[in-house]
Amino acid sequence: MDFQNLNRRDFLRLSGLSAAGALAAACGTPPAPGSEAAPAAAEAGGAAAAAPAPASGLRQVPREKTLILMFGGDGTQFTDTGLGNPYAAGATHQIGSAALWEPLYYYSAFADEHIPWLAESYEYNDDFTELTIQIRSGVEWSDGVPFTAGDVAFTLKMLQDHAPSLRLSTEVKNWVESAVAVDDATVKITFFDPRPRFMLEYLSFKFDTGIYIVPEHVFGELTATEDIQGFTYYDAAQGWPLATGPYKIVEWTNTQKFMDLREDWWGAKTGFAELPQVERILMLPRADDTRMVQLIVNDEVDSVLDLRASTIPETVRQNPNIITHTGQELPFGYVDWWPTSMWFNCDEGQPYAAKELRWAVSYSINRQQMLEVALGGSGEITPLPFPRYPALQPFFDAAAPLLEKYPTNEYNPEKAAALLEGQGYAKDSQGFWAKDGERLQAIISGWQVFTDIGPVIAEQLRQNGFEADFITPTDNGTRISEGVQKIWLNGHGGSFADPFTTMDFYTSKHYRPQGEPAAYPSRWRNEEYDAILDEMATTDPQAANYMDLYLAAMEIWLDNLVDAPIQQWFHRIPMNTTYWSGWPTQDNPYVNGAFWHLTFPMILRKLQPTA
Repeated sequence: MDFQNLNRRDFLRLSGLSAAGALAAACGTPPAPGSEAAPAAAEAGGAAAAAPAPASGLRQVPREKTLILMFGGDGTQFTDTGLGNPYAAGATHQIGSAALWEPLYYYSAFADEHIPWLAESYEYNDDFTELTIQIRSGVEWSDGVPFTAGDVAFTLKMLQDHAPSLRLSTEVKNWVESAVAVDDATVKITFFDPRPRFMLEYLSFKFDTGIYIVPEHVFGELTATEDIQGFTYYDAAQGWPLATGPYKIVEWTNTQKFMDLREDWWGAKTGFAELPQVERILMLPRADDTRMVQLIVNDEVDSVLDLRASTIPETVRQNPNIITHTGQELPFGYVDWWPTSMWFNCDEGQPYAAKELRWAVSYSINRQQMLEVALGGSGEITPLPFPRYPALQPFFDAAAPLLEKYPTNEYNPEKAAALLEGQGYAKDSQGFWAKDGERLQAIISGWQVFTDIGPVIAEQLRQNGFEADFITPTDNGTRISEGVQKIWLNGHGGSFADPFTTMDFYTSKHYRPQGEPAAYPSRWRNEEYDAILDEMATTDPQAANYMDLYLAAMEIWLDNLVDAPIQQWFHRIPMNTTYWSGWPTQDNPYVNGAFWHLTFPMILRKLQPTA
């Protein structure tokens, strides 16, 4: 049978995935507009309805002035309740902190725009070893204390002193020689060697990364690492956490987090920006897709964690007020900065240490069929481990000749078979590749978000002779980090403006022996690649020789196929316009639509009451 040309129905029937329910839509059956059940739902979430009230009896805010969002937690409750300190042990970006904390600059990858915020400007010296930042006049912490260059210098010094325990502290310690407040409005950062990306990569908020600047007049009292990590920094009565953003936390339980607008926000006081129209943000823990779909279809929430490709078409069909980044049309979302690859443990002695085996896996994956079967044709494959953003497109274009030589997206079982035979494998009586009596396994692990494409890829590999399966172990992160897992699906939260950050994941400095946790766990080492990446690290991406460095490193990476690019990752986020309009879309792509990212305040500034 011609496996390559099977249609979706045949694939599901032959693989057994249909019976297993692996690709079934996660939608339940919430009432559709016009159905008998719809009036009750509309009554519960209609314009006259009140938003849920805080348990402590705080003031009531009308539903039409409340933004209700679902994200974070374990599916039933928040797991970080009360952790207002972004550097506390266990704190994550899911605490909704983006509505409170502000950066020196924002960056929008869609617009390729660097937006000054707490800072007015910055300037590097000629060799990128010094960075001088001018702080905006009139910025205040939420207790009224001025935000100054001293807070910036203090935060960087805190990270230096407590590396590697605090978030992003290792990078600051290794790269920053000193950070000094020249005066209240000027901070000067000196680096050990050129760091042309530091402002954009670390002192700007983009997606879910960036250094949180903390108030020196609070954190200056904490001297030990354990004091900082143990400081929860949440007390509504004291107004903690102090932040510069226009919202404050007024109540936080395991199931609800209320953040109210601050009328005394510095931005409005100084005339820098208008107050947002959203008076209250209510964060609820995420639920399974069925429950989240029911709530948003019934207008009870305004947006939720991104949905699977099999779920979101039904979601937008049931309520004409629900849109996505692409409206109510495919692909129902946008390209996030998390392109998916098949990752390998490349360490010596591991099955996939040989590049020939990695290429054999890649040639055995029919990516176009994967899109059709798992995603209803709504996805996009990628030949490189970068998101297709405007700033990165020139690097895709420049790599085109390399991709002809190293065709990462090619489906070619014959090439795969030749590579495996060259490594001493032969098919056993049941059609599986084996060597010395042991079958070649491809037990692919992944997060729950990969339960759409994971089973399809595993079936494709199985059809091509690998003893394959897809699993979602509860300790997936630990298995990957410590080298237990041999092959897995994962994304790349790395490059967004130039390719260096993602490519640096694969340098030898991140290598850890089997059993030791590794942040970037490919465990691949190549001295020539390391040398080129070291030079790229200190080279301005706009320099004339930068593209040549990139292509030289990329050829080494592609030849070795350190991981196998699979797809661009789409955020398919439903956004309900019943109460709020102005969401980011392809017609107005001012920022990505992930409200759990640190660019969330850019969305809050644009949202307007629908009525």
